[in-house]
Amino acid sequence: MKGKKIKISDKFEKMSRDKKIAILKQMYQIRHFEEEVDKFILKGMIYGTCHLYTGEEACAVGAVAALNKEDYITSHHRGHGHCVAKGADLKLMMAELLGRRSGYCKGKGGSMHIADLNLNNLGANGIVGGGVGIATGAALTCKLRKNNKMSLCFFGDGASNQGVFHESINIASVWNLPVIYFCENNQFGMSTPLMKTINIERISDRKASYGIEGITIDGNDVVEVYNTVSHFVEKCRKGEGPVLIEAVTYRWRGHSKHDWQPYRTKEDVEAWKEKGPIKRYIKYLVDNKVVTKKEIKELEDVVLSEIKVAVEYAENDPHPDLSEVDKDVYAVE
Repeated sequence: MKGKKIKISDKFEKMSRDKKIAILKQMYQIRHFEEEVDKFILKGMIYGTCHLYTGEEACAVGAVAALNKEDYITSHHRGHGHCVAKGADLKLMMAELLGRRSGYCKGKGGSMHIADLNLNNLGANGIVGGGVGIATGAALTCKLRKNNKMSLCFFGDGASNQGVFHESINIASVWNLPVIYFCENNQFGMSTPLMKTINIERISDRKASYGIEGITIDGNDVVEVYNTVSHFVEKCRKGEGPVLIEAVTYRWRGHSKHDWQPYRTKEDVEAWKEKGPIKRYIKYLVDNKVVTKKEIKELEDVVLSEIKVAVEYAENDPHPDLSEVDKDVYAVE
């Protein structure tokens, strides 16, 4: 596959105006949802650890927008954005993070285990690389059932060094499974810069080891993300999968709620914020006369109202009763 040029069509250009606006709305939902979660973290109201998706919105929204609703996704420990992009209920998400009874996992899973099986979101995962094998299994199911569905696996740059990553892509290649491995390269595995953990220029270069297609893209450009994933979705449905996509992006916050980022400078963070996905997409929409700045402000106000409703819902939702502590736990004595 070395040296092969991949030609990606601009399908985004033909997208309806309503869908283009819906993409901006979801990016706003992720951004403002995470900002509220950050406030709860500072108040000590988020139990367990929590990883914010702020700054990476284009990856989740652009990739999921290229899928069908029936397709599967798997997530990782920084999974709120994927959940929103798949169409999750913001109220139930916020309730889960606050440990409330009506949350997606009945308040027992928290941030790293949020999922919605009704939307074929197979869930976030507290194990680094844990979702890679699950996505591969889902793709195998799709192929065996011949249902024209596929799976998309979100994972981070750190997970690309896990054994399950290599084993899964290898078997997916051997069996031509309909799965897209979507690496969100946000530059750091916890506090370790990526270039200290790999000896290649791009994670997507690992495609050569498995005889599959791979590409590195700008993960802060939602248009490029959408066009690239759309291209490979078609190929996967034709039996020409799997594929490895590396989306270069950047998390604005620390790795988790206790990370104060001593390993990177404020200048670096601010430089990446200038290249932020929402800011860039707004410029695209305005420059192409899709929406006006006034309409964008009105849309953001709608999202802020939705987030406010979600917060109020979660705060008023009761905690699970202590009598339920051993329910939904499956184990053999």
